[in-house]
Amino acid sequence: MTVRAEVASVGTELLLGQITDTNATYICQRLAECGIPVYFRQTVGDNFERVQQALRLAWSRAELVVFTGGLGPTEDDLTKEAVAAALGADLVEDAESLAHLEQFFARRGRTMTPNQRRQALLPRGAVAIPNRWGTAPGVFWEVEGRVVVLVPGVPREMRGMVDEFVVPELRRRGWVGQDVIRSRVVRTVGIGEGQLEELVRDLLHTTNPTVAPLAHLGEVHLRITARGTPAEVDRMLDEAEARLRERLGDAVYGTGEETLDAVVARLLREAKVTVAVAESCTGGLVGERLTSVPGSSAYFLGGVVAYSNGAKEDLLHVPEELLERFGAVSAEVAEAMARGARERFGADLGLAVTGVAGPGGGTEQKPVGRVFLALADRDGVHSVRADFGEEPGREGVRRLASQAALNLLRRYLMGRRPGG
Repeated sequence: MTVRAEVASVGTELLLGQITDTNATYICQRLAECGIPVYFRQTVGDNFERVQQALRLAWSRAELVVFTGGLGPTEDDLTKEAVAAALGADLVEDAESLAHLEQFFARRGRTMTPNQRRQALLPRGAVAIPNRWGTAPGVFWEVEGRVVVLVPGVPREMRGMVDEFVVPELRRRGWVGQDVIRSRVVRTVGIGEGQLEELVRDLLHTTNPTVAPLAHLGEVHLRITARGTPAEVDRMLDEAEARLRERLGDAVYGTGEETLDAVVARLLREAKVTVAVAESCTGGLVGERLTSVPGSSAYFLGGVVAYSNGAKEDLLHVPEELLERFGAVSAEVAEAMARGARERFGADLGLAVTGVAGPGGGTEQKPVGRVFLALADRDGVHSVRADFGEEPGREGVRRLASQAALNLLRRYLMGRRPGG
């Protein structure tokens, strides 16, 4: 039997953007691990009619519908009532759920109020999902061959019910087959989304596995998703990743949750080299990212944030005539800053960033978003220019500049000439 799933999150606070919906993400992940594809997701406010509409829509296109949120004791907790009404059932009090509520409040020396008691109501014919982490029970309800599941919006309670009751119950009913759905993320840096798509265009049209680009600030990720037996899925993911690496080369820096910061840290440790930084427009962000990984004292010796020309001269020994001739935002000054950082801290490598973060300060010759990066070693210094434009905003330019600096360092440590 092919089971299609839909997940609906209930809560006006979600629509107002006051909280992030991590519940639906977790539920989708757990269902994917069971080989049950989630084709649709909905978010609906705390409104009786709209929750009914959400259920009717989901009921028309899915065999398994999971609602999260709206099961508590307050007046705006309407999910059970709305779902029951939409499916033509009344609510009845569940004795075991009521006993759990009574014990819950008795242990805390509190009196159970009428609105707390209504949490023990279930649609007629439904099964209560015990709540060992709170008060509101969940609901597992089979109606005409379909299943609707209601779990609380409190993340800890939702996760417990999904893991301990919902997934085992779906497995018992034979809805969890031999197939699984798994994804792997391949992370790239230093390549634009358009250029990347041109290189892997044919792979984006495959069906199993599928490959989808996900653009982030300063990075593009490629999510590979495969369905099959665990062994088949592992093989498909490995093969797809190998094809992507072959096409994209060293633009691929990692997979999964691996960050650029962590990759650079690992390369520095493996090479047994030290680095010092000199920063202007990034204001210490490069140093922060280099030290975000535990054990960074093995490779990071220190840094200088030099915004003013005077600081560049005094702390990094950038020649005054260089600043006057080329300006603070220039390849020449970036190179001098990199040499100065390396010499000041006695590091193997000196990494420097200077640029115009904006929103002001740009000129026709040196517009907002222009950044120069330089890397110095014992043999010399190399610099590159990057133009991010003003669209990312000040913080975006700073983040992109730090990303470019780390990528410059990564490529050097991989044996590639900076800028080559």
